This record gives sequence, structure tokens and C-alpha cells, in this order.
Amino acid sequence: MDELNGRMIACQLLIAGLIARVANDSKDPLRFLTDFRDEMRAVVNGISIAGAESSERARQVAKLTVDELFSLMKPPGSN
Repeated sequence: MDELNGRMIACQLLIAGLIARVANDSKDPLRFLTDFRDEMRAVVNGISIAGAESSERARQVAKLTVDELFSLMKPPGSN
């Protein structure tokens, strides 16, 4: 289980880095991140989770994960 958790954390870091890289190349990075987060939440709301009686718990955890991922990203600092 520890190996799986480590891999999930590594994937989250990789995804966060890729999103941040794309955001930095956009005209308005903060708007890009906000729009992307909203799209991710919409996907989580609409996804079909098979194999569970109630998919609401899995959906709630996925929403929290998306929010946590984007809360780690801060707006660019002014130099």
C-alpha cells in the first residue's frame, strides 16, 4: 500500500508540474488554472464509477484531490 501511495503522490506532483508549465506559457496563468480546475471538477461530477454501490464517496474523494492539487499552486509572484 505504501508503494501505491508513493506512486500516486509522484503522479500528482508530475501532473501539477505539467499544469504549472502550461499555465506559465499562457497569457493569464491564474485564469487558466481556475478554468482547468473547474473542468476537472466537472469531469469528476460526470464520471461513471463502476463496481461500487454508491459512487458518491469515491466522487467526493476525487473532488477533494482536485481541490488539494490546485491549492498547492500559488499565483505567480511579482518580481
